[in-house]
Amino acid sequence: MTSAIEPPGYPALARPFGRRMLLVGGAAVAVGGLLDVRSAHAEPVRRDPFGLGVASGDPLPEGVVLWTRLVADPYDAASMDRRAVHVEWEVAADERFSRVVQRGSEIARPELAHSVHADVCGLRPGRDYWYRFRTGRYVSPVGRTRTAPAAAAEPGRLRFGVVNCQDWQNGYWPAYRGLAAEDLDVVLHLGDYIYEYDPHSRFPDRRHTTPQTPGLDQLSTLPDYRARHAQYKTDPALQAAHAAFPWIVTWDDHETENNYAGLVDEVDDTGARHQDAAQFARQRAAAYQAYYEHMPLRQPIRPGSADYRLYRRFEFGDLVRLNVLDTRQYRTDQAGNHPDDFGPIADGLGNTSGTLTGAAQERWLAHGLTSSRARWNVVAQQVMMSQIRFPNFLDPQHPLPPIANLDQWDGYDPARARLLTLLRDARVSNPVVLAGDIHSSWFSDLRITRDDLHEAPVAVEFTATSVSSDFPIAFDGPLKALNPTLNPHVRYFDGSKRGYLRMTVDRERWVTDARTVDTIATRDAPVSTTASWATVNGTPGLVPA
Repeated sequence: MTSAIEPPGYPALARPFGRRMLLVGGAAVAVGGLLDVRSAHAEPVRRDPFGLGVASGDPLPEGVVLWTRLVADPYDAASMDRRAVHVEWEVAADERFSRVVQRGSEIARPELAHSVHADVCGLRPGRDYWYRFRTGRYVSPVGRTRTAPAAAAEPGRLRFGVVNCQDWQNGYWPAYRGLAAEDLDVVLHLGDYIYEYDPHSRFPDRRHTTPQTPGLDQLSTLPDYRARHAQYKTDPALQAAHAAFPWIVTWDDHETENNYAGLVDEVDDTGARHQDAAQFARQRAAAYQAYYEHMPLRQPIRPGSADYRLYRRFEFGDLVRLNVLDTRQYRTDQAGNHPDDFGPIADGLGNTSGTLTGAAQERWLAHGLTSSRARWNVVAQQVMMSQIRFPNFLDPQHPLPPIANLDQWDGYDPARARLLTLLRDARVSNPVVLAGDIHSSWFSDLRITRDDLHEAPVAVEFTATSVSSDFPIAFDGPLKALNPTLNPHVRYFDGSKRGYLRMTVDRERWVTDARTVDTIATRDAPVSTTASWATVNGTPGLVPA
């Protein structure tokens, strides 16, 4: 709904909100009269509804999306009743809310699980703001957000965090506590925000919610997906990271189902787990709607639709153009129909009709890259673009010849070649590809001709390790030993640690730090920098930072 700029001198609040309270998520407080606007409904909420925290996202120079979702029982959306709820929000230029600059209200509707997506406009570029929500007598935790620099600005520096793959059942998320304490402009989440598997964990308090049809090892209904998203959102470390920065998010496969492609079910599904295209469309519609309901996204969703446009573009002055892709919704099936989508390298090389993006998104990306005037041009997406050869772990007695992960760009080699050739021929300025999915860190040079190390790279790629999802530790040592031979374009690899990437971008260098923890068996663990690599303006290729 429409917001209004407040006049200067708006009365200061009686209660301060410091950064420490912000970073721990803050408990919702009951303070009468904190906002001037009264609820349009007579006390429809009987207890604190802000148990999933707050978030902001999709920052523009003059605006940002603010998110929350009202819950009674987080695992049962119906527990909020069928009434719409009036929710007020306000944005301030200081964390004490003594300078409120915007105020407005939204209707939290039951058909969207009482989620709130406030598209706040009229803010100033490149500024920090603080925000909060209220319904009835309950006030949410406070969040901090930041707008993007003005389109004509020439920023001297930007700092990004990159995260992905947070399997609730595999362990805790100390990486998010470290991330929340960083000094960042924005966080990118590259997919696998939830996992769809049945309850099974060595940690008694990390067992997944039970779906309506247990035993399939996948979610299928809207209540299933809502409960799983809500469960993940209850984590205090994740709440703190959302409250600390604006996020730009995109999905991968596990938000719906492992290794799906368009409307094609997972290759390994048989029996009761297998779904035809019509059945899978209904599952995808449920998954996409629940994802929207739990993310700070600007584009509204049509409830019940199996389609949602998630690819979009962000500008950070003339320093960075960020192209965010969706490589699941529009992709063709993985080549070869192999179990787990690992198979011969030749299957990907010969996949001439294959696409990860679909034709329309590919044209959109090409236009965004070739028309850009930004110093750095970023392609943020889900799966590794680097040409990776894996020793044949499917047949340990004969590890060679190597195989490829055909769920990655290696399964769609002609499409990758088109993109890399475009980057070279159009002389796109400083292309940087970001990826996740594989639960390990890979920093690579991207060349059109993979094995010709004399050929100049056309781009670099930084693949982030997971927040908690598992990488088989038995593969870590062999890959470290074999990468110099099998994958000489990989400049850095580590599969042993969980964490995130921190990226510092100025006008001459892009520096990426691997920020990792030693354990996910506890909620708290210190974060340290285990690798730092850079790429230099005008000279594609990675160098130690």
